[in-house]
Amino acid sequence: MTIEELLSSKGRPAKLVMLTAYDYPLAKLLDEAGVDVILVGDSVAMVVLGRDDTTAVGMEEMLHHAKAVRRGTTRALLIGDMPFGSFHSGAAEAARNARRFVEEAGCDAVKIEWISGVVESVRAITAAGVPVMGHVGLTPQTAAREGGYGMRGKRAEAAADIIGQADALQGAGCFALVVECVPAEVAGLMTERLSIPVFGIGSGPDCDGQVVVTHDLLGLYDRFTPRFVRRYADLGRAVRQAAEAYAADVRRAGFPGADETVHLAPEEHERLLAILAPAGRRS
Repeated sequence: MTIEELLSSKGRPAKLVMLTAYDYPLAKLLDEAGVDVILVGDSVAMVVLGRDDTTAVGMEEMLHHAKAVRRGTTRALLIGDMPFGSFHSGAAEAARNARRFVEEAGCDAVKIEWISGVVESVRAITAAGVPVMGHVGLTPQTAAREGGYGMRGKRAEAAADIIGQADALQGAGCFALVVECVPAEVAGLMTERLSIPVFGIGSGPDCDGQVVVTHDLLGLYDRFTPRFVRRYADLGRAVRQAAEAYAADVRRAGFPGADETVHLAPEEHERLLAILAPAGRRS
């Protein structure tokens, strides 16, 4: 998947698919499943590192995870999420950090959340040769100071502001957009209005594509599940049951069994005992 292919898919009946990954094995599985876009999301802070919100992860951690995901990704478009603090001190810093995602981690593009002044950062990043995906609506990095994690754009004026942000990001050079937690009508108008693909998360079915956090989809994160997530598997329970079964086998000496054990040849066993015998007598 290339950015050109992504752009050409705008408006097609088949929706685009984006999921998050933070390590090699998960990335490889998603890639083999045919996912169009893999996002190394700053959600890693919560669902992998156990932190309270997405602001508790920095560039070095994001690059570490992005490198692992790159090794497992061969066909999907790979996007690195610009973490909190990586683009908040101006356009020059934003461009430097965006280039690190490409040059050090092998990402194809970066994603950046809306904040005041982000349009200048997007222009600087694209001028540095790094494609940018924007993010509007609920922006988790600033959610705490904007009233929490509820829906955005429920009033007409607020919805118009979000659509205006999307217009500005497209004008600054973004090749795609994520819109999070806005009413379906707002996301639908935005998708119709923009010429770039729009990925929805908790924003209804009318976007060009959808994205969710993979750990939510698989039941691997148990603190909470957003209401807009459909759980396709309960791997958390499966992992817990597997660990319990393993523990029970170990405690009753049922693991390892005969098929999982390698023995010395009898003659080698005898030779080993002979070698050790003098040392045994000296002790």
